Amino acid sequence: MKNFRTYFLLLIAVVALCSCDLAKNNKALISEAGKALVEELDQKDGEAGACDASAGAAEADDKLVMQTSPKGTPEQILKRTGYVASYNKATLLPNWVAWHLTAERTEGSAKRSGVDFAEDTEVPEPRATDWDYYNSGYDRGHMCPAADNKWSKKAMEESFLFTNMCPQNGNLNRGDWNEMEMACRKWAKKYGDLYIVCGPILYKGKHKTIGKNKVVVPEAFFKVVLRTGDNPQAIGFIYKNTSGNQPKDSYVNTVDEVERITGIDFFPSLPDDVEKNVEATADIANW
Repeated sequence: MKNFRTYFLLLIAVVALCSCDLAKNNKALISEAGKALVEELDQKDGEAGACDASAGAAEADDKLVMQTSPKGTPEQILKRTGYVASYNKATLLPNWVAWHLTAERTEGSAKRSGVDFAEDTEVPEPRATDWDYYNSGYDRGHMCPAADNKWSKKAMEESFLFTNMCPQNGNLNRGDWNEMEMACRKWAKKYGDLYIVCGPILYKGKHKTIGKNKVVVPEAFFKVVLRTGDNPQAIGFIYKNTSGNQPKDSYVNTVDEVERITGIDFFPSLPDDVEKNVEATADIANW
């Protein structure tokens, strides 16, 4: 037993000496291997950082994504992966939904197929459900569209929450409203990025509702679009919640006009002079 222990310790010493000799005679080889390992780790750290940056993009965008709702409006702010929503517990609708659409976010592998519309358990009951829309005659109209969230599986899933929906005329949802959504993606690719806000317009008086939970049916919808950069521009659109087939310019309004109708202060974090300038005019030819 004693001899075995001696031989074992001798073997360890030989291995250690050989290892030292190997390191001495092959220093360049070990150095190159170490360098390659460090480069690989650095690359992985960079990839992780890129993912973190993408995941935190919504938070970084808060200043321009956040809008100011009319005083006294019921409001619960919901920060999602791809958008921010101001939710109204009285109407069971969003007051507004805002997001930063970049050229990169117009593409991605996340698919809407297989994603179900879902109750938003972050808001109090009663809240909109699929049964409220069933046989109502209205589409479950996305405010932040699914196609603007293909860049992230989680963003895609969250775009199907009912706090991002409004009862919408089917012809509008699949027609002119959809055409405007596609136009926004085209502009995002052209200019690099956009800030988009949209939501329901409720006229004064009693509103039609659908379902057991009495989800309010909007009389119209708004959308405002901002591009920043060297030549900032903004444009607004108002769509009645009815069937129609009109060119985009027939829906154009200034952002100031949309503010007057909705009571929402759009892009309040813009410098005052820039906000005043871009919100006072609207020309679709500039897009």
